[in-house]
Amino acid sequence: MQIVRRVISVIVMNESSVLARVTALFAGRGYNIESLTVAPIPHSELSHITIVTNGSPRVIEQITKQLNKLIPTLKVIEHEEMVEKEMVLVKFPVESNLSDIQALSAAYNGGIVNVGIDMVIAMVADEPIRIKHFIEAAQRFNPCESVRGGVVAIER
Repeated sequence: MQIVRRVISVIVMNESSVLARVTALFAGRGYNIESLTVAPIPHSELSHITIVTNGSPRVIEQITKQLNKLIPTLKVIEHEEMVEKEMVLVKFPVESNLSDIQALSAAYNGGIVNVGIDMVIAMVADEPIRIKHFIEAAQRFNPCESVRGGVVAIER
């Protein structure tokens, strides 16, 4: 059985417990959420939920059908052609070579965003696979900590 990665956008009413209902739908059926991002849609009473999940085409179809049945859901979009981005913040010890960290970050659409007495923080925003590669490449600078944001996507 073929397992596919799918990005699903859900437009919902911006009200309490909506996110809990969406995640309960996944949990109740044993579906995994790889990434989840929620933000209000400007100048409206709506929110945009971006979910990245994996499953067989049948499971993905079932997820989409179940999301459409939720009362606060206005629209479910399974992205075909999209622009997809993710962000990561990585903290490095200040002893690291700043110019090398800056060059590495710049190669992945990022840069140094904060410098403290004992640490440097770099931010990168790029496609999820490139974020993974950045984190792997950054290991040679012995990062202290990293925090990934969720995927955001928009149809082309």
